[in-house]
Amino acid sequence: MPPEHLSLTPQQALSRLVPHILEMKTQAHRRIAVGIAGGPGTGKSTLAAELVTMLNAVHPGSAQLVPMDGFHIRHAKLEAMGQVDFKGAPHTFEGAEFVSFLHHLKAAKTAVSGPGYSRKIEDVVEDAFTVGPDVRVLIVEGNYLLLTEGPFAGVKPLLDYAVFIDVSRDLVEARLLKRHAEEGLFSEARNRAHIERNDLPNYDLVCLSQDRADVVISLLTDH
Repeated sequence: MPPEHLSLTPQQALSRLVPHILEMKTQAHRRIAVGIAGGPGTGKSTLAAELVTMLNAVHPGSAQLVPMDGFHIRHAKLEAMGQVDFKGAPHTFEGAEFVSFLHHLKAAKTAVSGPGYSRKIEDVVEDAFTVGPDVRVLIVEGNYLLLTEGPFAGVKPLLDYAVFIDVSRDLVEARLLKRHAEEGLFSEARNRAHIERNDLPNYDLVCLSQDRADVVISLLTDH
C-alpha cells in the first residue's frame, strides 16, 4: 500500500502525529517504535525532538528519542579506514549494531543507555540518553531507517509506524551549508565539497526509500 502524502507545516505535522501516536500507544500493550526518516538537513531531528516533548507533556516519561547518529563509526576508526570524506554515508555507520540495539530496546524491561553524536566534536558520545523502564514510545530518528539494502534493511520491520520527512534538495543544500558553517570546524570550500560529494548523494539515496513509509510529509518551511 503506497504511503499517504501530506504537505504540512512543522506545527501541523506535530498536530497530526501526536494524537495518532497516542492512539497507537493506547492500543499496543507493549513498547512501540515510531521512525522519523528523511535525508540530511530535512528537519527530522528537530521534529522528532519536538514530538518527544509533546508526548511527554501528555504522559511524562512515556517517550524517548533514539537517534541513529549515535551509531556513526567512530572518527578514529574512519580515519584508519580512509573513509572520513564519506562520513555520514550508510557504510560509515555501525548499521548491524543499530538494528540489534533497537531490537533490544523494544523488549527491554530495565533501563538501557544509548550513544549519541555531537557535531561539536564530530564524534560519538557514549551514554547520551537512557530509555527508562516506563518508556512506551521510542521515537527513532535517522536518515537510513527505510533502506532496503545492507544492515539497515533490518530497521523497518522493527518500526510500528514510519514517517518520511521530505524537503526540497535546494533548501537542504542551503541548510547544510549553514549547519557546517555554524560549527566552524572547517572552511567553506571544504564544507561545499563535502556536501556535494557526500550529503547530497545521501539525500538522493534516502529519497528512494520514501515509499516504504506509512506517511510522507512534505514540510512547508521558508528557510
